[in-house]
Amino acid sequence: MAASGDPYLLPTLLSFDGRERLEAFLVALQAMIARHDILRTAVAWEGLPEPVQVVWRAAPLSVEEASLDPAAGDVAQQLRERFDPRRFRLDVRQAPLLRGFLAYDAPKRRWLLLLLAHHLAMDHTTLEILVEEAQAHLAGEADRLSAPASFRNFVAQARLGVSPAEHEAFFQAMLGDVSEPTAPFGLVDAQGDGSGIDEARLDLAPALARRLRERARALGVSAASLCHQAFAQVLARVSGREDVVFGTVLFGRMQGGAGADRALGMFINTLPVRAQVGAEGVADGARRMHGLLTDLLRHEHASLALAQRCSGVAAPAPLFSALLNFRHSPAPAQAANETSRAWSGIEVLDTQERTNYPLTLSVDDLGEGVRLTAQTQSPLDPNRLCAFMQAALERLVAALETEPNAAARTIDVLPEAERRRILVEWNQTAADYPRDRLLHELFEDRAAQTPAATAVVFEDAQLAYGELNARANQLAHHLRSLGVGPDALVGICVERSLEMVVGLLAILKAGGAYLPLDPDYPRERIGFMLEDAKPRLVLTQARLRDRLPERVNALLLDAHDHTISTLSPDNPVPVAAPHNLAYVIYTSGSTGAPKGVMMPNAPLVQLLQWHNALFPGTARTLQFASFSFDVSIQEMFSTWIAGGTLVLIDEPCRKNFQRLQIVLQDQAIERLFLPFAVLQPLAEIIAESGSRLCNLQQIITAGEQLRLTSALQAWLGVEPQCELINQYGPTEAHVVSHFVLEVFSDGVSPPIGRPIWNTQIYLLDGRMQPVPIGAAGELYIGGAGLARGYLGRADLTAERFLPDPFGGAGARLYRTGDLARHRADGDIEFLGRIDHQVKIRGFRIELGEIEAALSRIAGVREAAVLAREDQPGDKRLVAYVAGREGTTPAAGELRAALQAHLPDYMLPSAFVTLDALPLTANGKVDRKALPAPDLGALQAHRYVAPRTATEAALCRIWAQTLGLERVGVEDNFFELGGHSLDAIRAISRITQEIGIGLPLALLYDVDTLAKLAISLDGLKDIAFHDRTQPPFCSDAMEAIKI
Repeated sequence: MAASGDPYLLPTLLSFDGRERLEAFLVALQAMIARHDILRTAVAWEGLPEPVQVVWRAAPLSVEEASLDPAAGDVAQQLRERFDPRRFRLDVRQAPLLRGFLAYDAPKRRWLLLLLAHHLAMDHTTLEILVEEAQAHLAGEADRLSAPASFRNFVAQARLGVSPAEHEAFFQAMLGDVSEPTAPFGLVDAQGDGSGIDEARLDLAPALARRLRERARALGVSAASLCHQAFAQVLARVSGREDVVFGTVLFGRMQGGAGADRALGMFINTLPVRAQVGAEGVADGARRMHGLLTDLLRHEHASLALAQRCSGVAAPAPLFSALLNFRHSPAPAQAANETSRAWSGIEVLDTQERTNYPLTLSVDDLGEGVRLTAQTQSPLDPNRLCAFMQAALERLVAALETEPNAAARTIDVLPEAERRRILVEWNQTAADYPRDRLLHELFEDRAAQTPAATAVVFEDAQLAYGELNARANQLAHHLRSLGVGPDALVGICVERSLEMVVGLLAILKAGGAYLPLDPDYPRERIGFMLEDAKPRLVLTQARLRDRLPERVNALLLDAHDHTISTLSPDNPVPVAAPHNLAYVIYTSGSTGAPKGVMMPNAPLVQLLQWHNALFPGTARTLQFASFSFDVSIQEMFSTWIAGGTLVLIDEPCRKNFQRLQIVLQDQAIERLFLPFAVLQPLAEIIAESGSRLCNLQQIITAGEQLRLTSALQAWLGVEPQCELINQYGPTEAHVVSHFVLEVFSDGVSPPIGRPIWNTQIYLLDGRMQPVPIGAAGELYIGGAGLARGYLGRADLTAERFLPDPFGGAGARLYRTGDLARHRADGDIEFLGRIDHQVKIRGFRIELGEIEAALSRIAGVREAAVLAREDQPGDKRLVAYVAGREGTTPAAGELRAALQAHLPDYMLPSAFVTLDALPLTANGKVDRKALPAPDLGALQAHRYVAPRTATEAALCRIWAQTLGLERVGVEDNFFELGGHSLDAIRAISRITQEIGIGLPLALLYDVDTLAKLAISLDGLKDIAFHDRTQPPFCSDAMEAIKI
């Protein structure tokens, strides 16, 4: 049930031209309440083993008059807002389940009546019949109405129909292997309160409505079947899956016998429909859907709870979160003169229906036309849902007319305007730049312009542009003499120093490509890269020679310095071309073996020209990134091209954030490139110290998902001159998008923005078709920024670098393996790695969302979350947390804080506190180094033995359920590692062993086993009742019970 308001209240607003006509209508309404038993029905449950419906002999309608001030705005809108079902509730224990609220609208000289009817008593058909009978009463023709049909008789008739066992067998066959919800646009909350729902309508073109019916007749199916099939097509595209389940609203009167079509009451029922949108032909799919809907009619009174229990989706996860309501709503017949005159002066202004589902589509068959009404949870635009459905119907009908064997998955539901926006408009990034230049030539241009300006600083030493260029030229000439030329690989294994930048520049000037070998890497990894890349030689320092295998041809820069310094300081004649390699950088591979990414000069030149056009001017830039990380190229060359100064720091400083802060201040750093894992602890230290970095103009972050933590906001809040820029790009394409943050929202992960110059970004499904705006898709990159491929891995290159279906001849796309979605404004929201998306107990979970929530908790410095399966078959979420200095967050506190923001299925089962999260050499969280939790050590309290028989039984049950040796009475079920499925198992065991049925919520409400034992002892005198068969209880009531 909703915490406030009630999504099952149906508001209807009427206007009357006079008070006398209003009073007459109320008299007619009261007469209908007396006439129909369902309108005199309430719900009772207090002191009963189960809720029941009770018919009152008399049920006077409560009508409240509201005094509204026209000066405060439109009176009708004021009346709607005061009694909005999203904030107002009816007491369902009181009949009738109908309330009236009236007000005088003086500016329009009319009376308004707002009726709130509960879905427990009425459905759409009931409302239509109610209006017809009201007209008859007002016309004095009530005696002509047929005898009222008793709703309780129809309930009894329905219960005598199909047995629960038959229902169960049917839904088991349909849903038995469904293991996760169908969640369009990622929407999984099917327990909403109706708030935040927007509505839109669209009438199909008459020609399309006619063709739809013609195809249905030709296939021998109903128009409803084709609409269900089209809706399945829509859900397949917006949920990213071909096997979809959604709810359909059944009429509920097929099994009711004679007179059921004119009976008042809540007959409709929601049940699941499953559809495969795959290889099956559309004509066969239509027949299959028609057969399923026909079979479903026989089970129209089965409960949704029963249907879900037959699936593999365990509560509280919803089986589906989208609903289709196909209704036959022919235009009303012309009323007789007397009835028409009686209704004169009365107008139905609007009728609204809400459900708890975040996505609902009603299809009204109007006889000739077809109307679509979409209700969607904000920010999803309901007009888009109407457009999707219209496109799906258009293309489904066209396929049935011309290609009935076409595979269902080939039917595109994306409207042409949205497709063009995604593929073309948001990828219009063409820009000109010097395409014939090489990376090192951009540096040479600047060295010629400002030779005396400082190019690089390291500790107490520095080099001017002219000096750095000359030293690099001398080494380049020597490398040329050793045979280095275009695409020749030269390894470089040096410490962070001036020799490092001289060596990189020299390799490029010689026409070769550098292979960075971080001396801090394990020997085994360095050996693998050398064996795999087979460089012509390796530049290194004497003190590092033993880090390299003996067989390697090593050039010791410090040993040959005298010889090299005698060579020409002039720029070597260029021998490479833009398509030749600039570097090969190794990244981690999914198989465990690193892979070398081959990056030509051209993409890097384009990136740097874009960067300097966007961020012009000189800047003192910190060189923080490891030179085996592609960001180092951006740090160095974006600084040099603009004539700025690069400030190098040594390795110990990179890992000591207090020292790093001092360097930022002493060196007056103006631009920073930092991954979030480094940015966050640095922000904490700076915020705690209260110091300012007044020279800092830009912080550019990339490499992992940025989160706007409180520490980061506090730091930037006192540095208004500093921009925070979020960039995105894999090693295979370097930077491909960026986003400048202007508004800082607590805990939010900002978007990665839009593509840079000459770059295209596509979010595609498994068939490489664009996903709708707001839906998750895999991120593909096209354009001028792509790497050549993987060194010596033609197979992997072909797997990841694919032909671009949207580009010209020879165009390629890189498949990133990242998950993202477009926002409505075109910015791209990064959702995480596809291989970081996990499924726990039927839910697909983005670990980054949990990490972001953890990072917002006071006392948490950094956090990571893994899905671990340390025990076969027991996959659990484990959170790793590093606290701020002097704090150690407790598991119970963390869990309680997360409960306020995340659903239960996203709560970690275990919390592991670390001094700091382990980082890779590139500054990213090293997830492989995160330790397995000790589930046996999760007790948050001193062990206290059980003192009563009930406590002993509960300790035994909890220990068995959680796989622990012992449990104490002061322990919390969830702090011990329990999750929602464990909770269901524990409640089941309690019922079996102790004989008392407990609500699942009780386990969440009590914080210790001892308190649960007290609650159990208080319930021992209450008999446990079977809640599956309430007497004279409609399906709507079964839903309430569950």
